[in-house]
Amino acid sequence: MPLQNRVDPFGVLHAVSDRGGLMGNRGGRFHNAARGLGLGRHVSRRWIACVCEFRGRRRAVWGDSYTELFFLDEPTALAAGHRPCFECRRADAIAFADAFGGNPNAGAMDRTLDAERRRGREKRMHGAAIDELPDGAMISRAGEAFAIRGAHLLKWSFAGYTGSGLRPRGAQAELLTPPSICAALSRGYAPIWHASAALIRW
Repeated sequence: MPLQNRVDPFGVLHAVSDRGGLMGNRGGRFHNAARGLGLGRHVSRRWIACVCEFRGRRRAVWGDSYTELFFLDEPTALAAGHRPCFECRRADAIAFADAFGGNPNAGAMDRTLDAERRRGREKRMHGAAIDELPDGAMISRAGEAFAIRGAHLLKWSFAGYTGSGLRPRGAQAELLTPPSICAALSRGYAPIWHASAALIRW
């Protein structure tokens, strides 16, 4: 039985077999001894996205340490409100901080993102002009998630991107990706995409 550790772009945790390309956590351990969840979905404001392999380390997933989470790719993690890890993805984290603006440290970014990604226990949505959204941002349409990539919208799924359509012009969108992360994407931060994004024919 899969653990409830797969994160969708809305930040919700699911029990599915597909793991995706990135791991992460939300500041510590919030699973129980039976490897299940209570009401909590985070420990602190420190929500990060990590690589799945780092210096040969081996982990017992949902063991005695932090609650490991998994994402399809980085646009998914960013939409859920996670940022790159400064330990296992140091170059990416520095590039992200530079694009974030204002020369922030990790704590400052975490405080900003915490206010932007959730309202209580609910996902915080943001209104945005779809014409102005950068590649890698994600929006919600009819309860489903779509990633912006050029002139197209890529439909998200746990297994990968399953199709595309043209990005509508002159419309408002329900933005899943926190505005500060969208700003970093607009300033040139390049997220790690799932391989399926490159396979979709326009």
